[in-house]
Amino acid sequence: MSVPGPTHEPLTDEARALARQTRRSWLLSTPALMLLVFAASGPLLIVLVYSFLTPGDYSGVKWEPTLDAWISILFSVDIFDGSLGLADAHLSIFWRSVSLSVLTTLITFLLGFPTAYFIATRAPSQRNMWLFLITIPFWTNLLIRTFAIMEVIRNNGLINTALMKLGLISEPIQILYTDTAVLIGMAYVYLPLMVLPLYAALERFDFRLVEAGYDLYASRWRVLRKVILPLVKPGIVAGSILVFMPSLGAFVTPRVLGGGKHMMIGSFIELQFGQGRNWPLGASLSMLLLLIVGIGLIFYVRTMNREKAHD
Repeated sequence: MSVPGPTHEPLTDEARALARQTRRSWLLSTPALMLLVFAASGPLLIVLVYSFLTPGDYSGVKWEPTLDAWISILFSVDIFDGSLGLADAHLSIFWRSVSLSVLTTLITFLLGFPTAYFIATRAPSQRNMWLFLITIPFWTNLLIRTFAIMEVIRNNGLINTALMKLGLISEPIQILYTDTAVLIGMAYVYLPLMVLPLYAALERFDFRLVEAGYDLYASRWRVLRKVILPLVKPGIVAGSILVFMPSLGAFVTPRVLGGGKHMMIGSFIELQFGQGRNWPLGASLSMLLLLIVGIGLIFYVRTMNREKAHD
């Protein structure tokens, strides 16, 4: 008795067209995928390998596997008894980087939300003009924008000159080369990255809900907290990530406005690959920063998926 084998139904024209479209899509995306593999993943793999090697005598690395670089991120070895202790200098740099990044995100949100709300409530014919004005800073190099901020906050800059002419101060306030200067510079540089996602969320917002809240005798503050902010949460999360992540690894703005005295993670990594000649430590710091960014992106994706599931 013979057992009938599995039967294969012939593919329909629609299935064949879908298969051809899939193959065509993969072929079209092959150059971009190759670029990502060789131009992005390749260097990252090299940095990952370097983080587990021994520093060279004058720079570079020795091909001697070790975990010293990863351990030295948080701990330092006492030169006398060889005991491990917390690396206070490293921890202070991490704390300064995280705190300034959080404050930058908060300031850009406080400034960006009213700006995005203003643009979203304009007539449709006027919104493009306002968005055009918001994106103008992106036309200028980051270094030039940073030097422009320096001219505003230096001792003889715009702020101090105006305050002295108004008689509010008798001598210039030292703003430049402080954490405050770095905070002002990063808030200015990354403000558009907060405004644009907030505007995208507010543009889809149904403002009739605000009118309904007022009809139910809710105050403006209550409408903001209970109606507007929950519904534009995806834009808030997206803007916060777009600001926090580059702020955490910022290099140019802290270097110029901080004067090298107030180091952040980006400057610390550059120091290890330069004067410090400790490539494994710089590589491990780079991978740690990449890990933090990856966790932030995962949090963003999960938040967006959760919002879509609730919708």
